[in-house]
Amino acid sequence: MDDMNNFNNGNGGFQPQGYGNVPPQNQGYGPAMPDPRQNRPDPSMTGFDQYGAGYNEYSYQPADKKKKKKGAGAALAILAVCVLAGSGVVGYSLLSYKGMPKESGSSQAESSAAAKSEDSASETQRPAERITLEQLAAPEDAMSIPDIVTKLSPSVVGISCITAQGQVSGTGIVLNGDGYVVTNAHVVDGATAVSIVLTDSTEKKETDDDSSKSVAEQILEDQNGQQTDNNTIEAAIIGVDTQTDLAVLKVDRTDLKPAEFGTSGDIMVGELAIVIGNPLGFDLANTVTSGIISATGRKLTIEDRTMTLIQTDASINSGNSGGPLINAYGQVIGITSAKVSSTYGEGLGFAIPIDDAKKIIEDLTAYGYVKGRPTLGISGQNINAFYAQYYNVPQGFIVKNVDNGSAAQQAGIMVNDIIVGIEGKMISSIEEFNEIKSNYKAGDEITVSVYRNDNIMDIKVTLGEATNTSEEQQGTMDGNGNNFGDFYDYYNEFMR
Repeated sequence: MDDMNNFNNGNGGFQPQGYGNVPPQNQGYGPAMPDPRQNRPDPSMTGFDQYGAGYNEYSYQPADKKKKKKGAGAALAILAVCVLAGSGVVGYSLLSYKGMPKESGSSQAESSAAAKSEDSASETQRPAERITLEQLAAPEDAMSIPDIVTKLSPSVVGISCITAQGQVSGTGIVLNGDGYVVTNAHVVDGATAVSIVLTDSTEKKETDDDSSKSVAEQILEDQNGQQTDNNTIEAAIIGVDTQTDLAVLKVDRTDLKPAEFGTSGDIMVGELAIVIGNPLGFDLANTVTSGIISATGRKLTIEDRTMTLIQTDASINSGNSGGPLINAYGQVIGITSAKVSSTYGEGLGFAIPIDDAKKIIEDLTAYGYVKGRPTLGISGQNINAFYAQYYNVPQGFIVKNVDNGSAAQQAGIMVNDIIVGIEGKMISSIEEFNEIKSNYKAGDEITVSVYRNDNIMDIKVTLGEATNTSEEQQGTMDGNGNNFGDFYDYYNEFMR
């Protein structure tokens, strides 16, 4: 009993309580015993009731002094939580640049100035995120593309030709105020009639007001040819050079705006390139495409001639032939050729460098042909490996025509001779022959190797001057030599 009394000495601990027996009140042991059902501990209780029976349930009841300490600790804990929460809010505000504590004096002014500086810097950097390929390819002092189009469009015209196969269209560039226009030679090839079409969208079309005329009057005017299109002008062919694929036309107009021509010698790979033309006909007149210069000095063989060209990824389609390739300053740096582009595949565009074209254009304008262009005065047919093996003759090209008074006739070259070399170099086609011959000029003496009567002989030839450069006089018969025709007759005649 003493041990139990010591355990329940009013200093806290586990105190037994009964389940339904209400302890007597005021038994002389201290204050009145509270109702055990209210779970109120009494330090003076001994833990036994008057009947000597102990309670069978215990609950932890700390001493009063310790209760006070626990309350103070809880308050401190709550205070610590509040402090931590406040610190978190301030930290979040600092990280998000919101809710920063106000600074006084110069510190506040410096913070405001720094914030404005950061905003200004971020605004100046935003356009860099929207830089286009064209902007990267253009120099700092370049014109904008809309300004370039406005500048050059009046100098770009359409070319309409009537041929035996039907109507053919292309693009041309106004050379000067005298009505001269340059285009590709293949655009006007075989044309019986050529017209210039003013396709500039800024050109105002003048049409007669037919609202006051009867249908019969309008039909009669059409039949008599009285109704004309002021934007279509008849043109004359001044000169054609098939070797460089250039032609010069002339119209009886002095009000056309000439283009500004630049130089192609200093262009760089990767710089801006713009094309204006009439792809697929005049329904898409004055179409503008842009890209970059993909390569310079590309040597390509087209039919029987080798050309040095500018390569671009700007779209060039049928109908763009003869149009301008333009730099970032609105200057023409090349003359596009869709024929070359279609030969080498999609996505590849090619243009004749303007530096190479200028001399040709000047000669065609002044003389109608290119002065100094060398010629032998022959035409023939390529002999491929199959026919060479079949007839037991060397590869080369067989001469089928020799012009009267030509350099070849004067040197003694004959029909059915097979030309197999030039200047000591073996050749297997007329394309290879022309490529080497183009390195010489009229009046130069060259050595031509021919196969005749089972023998190969060298013949000295003094090159003549080609006055008709609209047809390649050392050209192949039947186009590019792949359409062989009746070779049985050709070679039987040769073998006699």
